[in-house]
Amino acid sequence: MNLQETFGLAGRVAVVTGATRGLGAAFVQALADAGADVVIAARSVDEGAAVAHPAADGHGTAAAVADLESRGVRARAYRVDVTRRDDVERLLADVVHDFGRVDILVNNAGTCIHKPALEVTDEEWDSVLEVNLDALWKCSQVFGRHFVEQRAGSIVNIGSISAQIVNRPQWQPAYNASKAAVHQLTKSLAAEWAPYNVRVNALAPGYVGTDMAPVDDPRFKPRWIDDAPMQRAATPEEIAPSVVYLASDASSFTTGTVLVADGGYTLF
Repeated sequence: MNLQETFGLAGRVAVVTGATRGLGAAFVQALADAGADVVIAARSVDEGAAVAHPAADGHGTAAAVADLESRGVRARAYRVDVTRRDDVERLLADVVHDFGRVDILVNNAGTCIHKPALEVTDEEWDSVLEVNLDALWKCSQVFGRHFVEQRAGSIVNIGSISAQIVNRPQWQPAYNASKAAVHQLTKSLAAEWAPYNVRVNALAPGYVGTDMAPVDDPRFKPRWIDDAPMQRAATPEEIAPSVVYLASDASSFTTGTVLVADGGYTLF
């Protein structure tokens, strides 16, 4: 296999959660560019009831699917609430039925609340952990069982540099704790499933220009951007190729790792 083929994903099916915008949308595009058939899985595909089934909506998802298929890959969008195990199990069943297989899971769905620790309510804490950690666990377990049974699969968990630093000037204790747990869970699953040819890795982005990170806001830019070695935020398209690497045979001897892509932010 030549170098280009080791990064290629032709013939594989990739599922991306939280895939309708920001990093998730960029991951879908990059995986498709590498040749994978892609599944857009998100609760917001039509802002309706969270039930896993093919989505036809008026919010751009149908157009995204059509664009992907015009490039020669199969693509479908499924509405799913990843915090509900029955939804996740239905998603897996639907993808296997519609595509015939599934090879890659990218756990990207996430949320954040910016509040000092003493102001965070139990409901807010639970809401962040439910999406960032509990849902990732459910998706990993449901799809991981399938991968173990087929003796092949790659899971890429989207962590964060917030797992190893405390962000400033805003405080976000629930988010930081959830991402630290994601990194450690990644290592635990990688160790358990390596004998079954199932790899589990995490990607830890730094500050990326998305709706979730207002990188140009004067309140945040001095700490988030100006303080960093590269003194800029990433674009989602810069981060996405790292997911392709972790999903592909180019990283065939890599499991349990946390790949940091942060423009040098954590050097200081």
